[in-house]
Amino acid sequence: MNMVKNKKRIYLSSPHMSDNEQAYIKDAFDTNWIAPLGPNVDAFEKELASHVGVKDAAAVSSGTAAIHLALRLLDVQAGDKVFCSSLTFVASANPIVYLGAEPVFIDSEPETWNMSPKALERALSDAAKEGKLPKAVIVVNLYGQSAQIDEILSVCEHYDVPVIEDAAESLGSRYKGKASGTFGKFGIYSFNGNKIITTSGGGMLVSNDVEALTKARFLATQARDPAPHYQHSEVGYNYRMSNILAGVGRAQLEVLEDRVEARRSIFERYYQELAYIPGIYFMPELEHTRSNRWLTTLTIEEKEAGLSVESLLQSLAEENIEARPVWKPLHMQPLFEGAAYYSHSESEHVSEQLFKTGICLPSGSNMTEEDQMRVIDCVKNSLRVIKV
Repeated sequence: MNMVKNKKRIYLSSPHMSDNEQAYIKDAFDTNWIAPLGPNVDAFEKELASHVGVKDAAAVSSGTAAIHLALRLLDVQAGDKVFCSSLTFVASANPIVYLGAEPVFIDSEPETWNMSPKALERALSDAAKEGKLPKAVIVVNLYGQSAQIDEILSVCEHYDVPVIEDAAESLGSRYKGKASGTFGKFGIYSFNGNKIITTSGGGMLVSNDVEALTKARFLATQARDPAPHYQHSEVGYNYRMSNILAGVGRAQLEVLEDRVEARRSIFERYYQELAYIPGIYFMPELEHTRSNRWLTTLTIEEKEAGLSVESLLQSLAEENIEARPVWKPLHMQPLFEGAAYYSHSESEHVSEQLFKTGICLPSGSNMTEEDQMRVIDCVKNSLRVIKV
């Protein structure tokens, strides 16, 4: 135990500040724009919208809040259905439940680990036959890798169902030259402390529907009607981002491309050092996409590698290295017991297999090469690989 304490902690994905955050924060203090809203919020919205190529953006308190607002804007109500990727963090689906709607979970496919267009097609076909199409489809871009967006949009357009693109983990990624998060009716980003850029806590809702985002800001500011007194005609939320945190976001956005390059370099070093080992398979990168490689993820086939994910996680923990399993699919979560779920095929439950065999390695853009080699050596030692 003492040996572990003496070893520097290597985190999965720690915040990575630039040199400019303090300047924006100082300006907020100097001008006394401390409360939510202010010049940094306005500027952050405009700068991010311009960076990803959409008409408008609304800065909010979290990516979860952004999803909640997107569902409200699509008039999701109690009794409605919303389809959602199963292999994702619970925050992708919780807002469905906030509104009293029913989540239907869609399995992954092998090419991207994201929503299976085949499973989605079956789910929408069944829903059409029942006369109860979902109000929305939430598709997640897992660990920075874009889903098969063209195929998903095509099937959703056929059934006239809007898409919310959960790009919480994929800011800076691109699909066929276009920014991740900009393909659906709404896109969402997260600036949680572990994301590729951070505001400590925060999120962004983006869209080319400027009128809808004006409504989003209204809802996110307690839905206060235009009146000289406090008047409210519908339920609102306290979801707006603070001017101080937006200043942090502005500085972080300036270095986003540097952070993407750093994480892609980290992935490449892992790949070069580990991909040749039998039983190790890295998360693929779909053709014509560019993942931000937010986290380097891989699967371990125990029979080939002679090691389980659980054993490797334990070995890394003993070296004071933080690593995690791949997300547990939502259709397997106690919270959603009994929810409808569509597998990739009759015999393939891709998300379940990825959960069983997947692991996320430390991938922070502020990792040193020495840090990364510590992780790599631990993996090789656990697998009893002879160093070349």
